[in-house]
Amino acid sequence: MVQITESSERVDDPATLVAICHHRWGIPIVAELQRSEGGAKFVAIQASLGLSRDALSRTLGALSDLDLVLRNPGYGHPMRPEYLLTPFGEDAGPSSLTLWDSIRDAAIEETAGRKWSLPVLWAIEQGAERFSMAQRRLQSITPRALTTALRDLEETELIGRSVTDERPPGVRYTLTRDGRMIAALTNDLAQALRYGR
Repeated sequence: MVQITESSERVDDPATLVAICHHRWGIPIVAELQRSEGGAKFVAIQASLGLSRDALSRTLGALSDLDLVLRNPGYGHPMRPEYLLTPFGEDAGPSSLTLWDSIRDAAIEETAGRKWSLPVLWAIEQGAERFSMAQRRLQSITPRALTTALRDLEETELIGRSVTDERPPGVRYTLTRDGRMIAALTNDLAQALRYGR
């Protein structure tokens, strides 16, 4: 069981969090490399996560571009490469592992693996209770993507939605108990991604 901790700092720029979440397998791969103490063979990652060869190759390439993962140049056969966490990846590894294990324990892998779910959850945790606030916080999100993410998070019971008595009526989003736990862990990862560089 993961303890909920109050985040000591807020991360104002979620760009790297958005980038790692852009690929459904980004956080799980970093978590898996952390679990295997920083390095694992391609086939071992593929077997552990049960993903296709193409999805793994694409995601490893994206994680390499983010300077989280690198191919071990001095190990193994070229057809059976090993991948390692970079120093930046090692900073993000523990947070990724804790977050991914909590997501699996809550059985919300499908929702959490969508591009905008964790960044939107993070934005609500940062105080973006309204649609427009979340859209400002996550500048690259489209209204349609934000609407979809909010609906998915509500269906998964990570957020609650309430209509206010204001004129005109407004909608506020709040985190549920499970949502607070996942959002706090997402914020920990966002901090590691921001300050690990």
